[in-house]
Amino acid sequence: MSDEQVAVAGRVPAGVPGAVSGAVELSRVVPVSGRRWAVPRWMRRAVGPVGLVALWQALSSGGVLPADMLASPAAIARTAGGLIADGTLPSAMGVSLQRVVAGLLLGGFAGIALALASGLSRLGEDLVDATVQMLRSIPWVGVIPLFIIWLGIGEAPKIALIAVGVAFHLYLNVYAGIRGVDAQLVEAGSSLGLGRWGLIRHVVLPGALPGAMTGLRYSLATAWLALVFGEQVNADDGLGFLMNQAREFFRTDVIVVCLVVYAVLGLLADFLVRTLERLLLQWRPTFMGQ
Repeated sequence: MSDEQVAVAGRVPAGVPGAVSGAVELSRVVPVSGRRWAVPRWMRRAVGPVGLVALWQALSSGGVLPADMLASPAAIARTAGGLIADGTLPSAMGVSLQRVVAGLLLGGFAGIALALASGLSRLGEDLVDATVQMLRSIPWVGVIPLFIIWLGIGEAPKIALIAVGVAFHLYLNVYAGIRGVDAQLVEAGSSLGLGRWGLIRHVVLPGALPGAMTGLRYSLATAWLALVFGEQVNADDGLGFLMNQAREFFRTDVIVVCLVVYAVLGLLADFLVRTLERLLLQWRPTFMGQ
C-alpha cells in the first residue's frame, strides 16, 4: 500500500466499505426533498380550464345559466359533433384559414418591407416612418366602409382588413428590432471587415429576429381578430357566417363552438411561432421561470 493510500485509508471511518482494502468507494448522494412526487406541469395548467368548464356545467345544470342565454358545455359538445359530422364546420374553417393566410402573407410582406426600408436607412425612416405612424393611429376596423366602397363586398375587403392589421404589428416590431441591435456588435463587425450588406446579413437581421418573432405572434392574434370583423361583411361562408346565422336564431351553442374554434386555431398558430422561435433563436438564452 502506498503512502497516499495509507493517508486516504486513515481518513475513512471504520466499518465503511473500502476501509480495509484502502480503496474508497464513492456513492451518489441523492438529495432528500420534502415532496415525494411532483404534479406534472400539463396537469397544473389544465386545472384552470377544467375547473371553469366544470363550474359552467354545474351552473347550467342547476338552472342558473338558462340555455337561451348560454348553452351548457354538454350541449355545445353535441352541437360541435353535429357540425363536424355534416361537414359544415370543416368547410367554414377551411374558408377562414384561407382568408387568414392570404391576409397574413400580404400584410407580412408589406410590413417587413416597410420596416427594412425605414430601419436600415435614415432616408427611408424620414420617408416611411412618419406616414406609417400616422396611419397606425387610425382604428383599422374603421376603414371597413372604405374597403367596401373601394373593393366591393367579396373576398378582397376581408383579406385587406387582415393585411392592414398584420402589417402595422410587423412593422413596429421589426423596426424596433433593427434599431435595437447593439451598436457595439455593429462596430465589431465593421472591425472584422464586414461591409454594409455583410453587417445587415450577419449582424443586424439576426439581432432583429427576436423582435420579428414577437411581431409575428402579435400579427397572428390580430389576424384572427380582423377575421371576425371581416367576415361580418356579406360573408356567405366561413366561421363568421356561421356566427351571423346563429345570432339570428339565438343559437348560443353554435356561437360558442365558433369562438372555441377561433381560440384553438389561435393557440395552434402561437404554438407554431413558438416552435419557430426555438429553432431560429437557439443562440439566445432566455429565462424560463422558476
